[in-house]
Amino acid sequence: MEAISQDLRDRVIAAVDEGTQSRGRIAERFKVSYSWVGKLLRRRRETGSAAAKPHTGNKPAVLSGERLSVVREAVDERPDATLAELRDRVNRRLAADGLGVTVSRSGVARAVAKVDRPLKKRRCTPARGTRRG
Repeated sequence: MEAISQDLRDRVIAAVDEGTQSRGRIAERFKVSYSWVGKLLRRRRETGSAAAKPHTGNKPAVLSGERLSVVREAVDERPDATLAELRDRVNRRLAADGLGVTVSRSGVARAVAKVDRPLKKRRCTPARGTRRG
């Protein structure tokens, strides 16, 4: 979700500071919610600024850069492995290399997509003995 522009924040603050309209009317006029106007005013009161908080971002991926080669090798060795099996293999290799990190199943799935290696699915049951003709 993107932050609301500073220009709109400034216009809402200016309208509130004029004091000629209620917060509800200001919210309708600028097509924002009543509660957002209140939060904007609270932020200005508490911090002295109505600016949006800076985006802090996500944690960097554990499997990036050179560590992706571990995933690539694991998939190449056994392309029909499940994500749980790949996770176990990758975690064992990372521990053996002394990197001291562990990876989740979803982290392995994202890494497999990054290295552009498709996982081959094997059948859960044996193939049928007769073919449909």
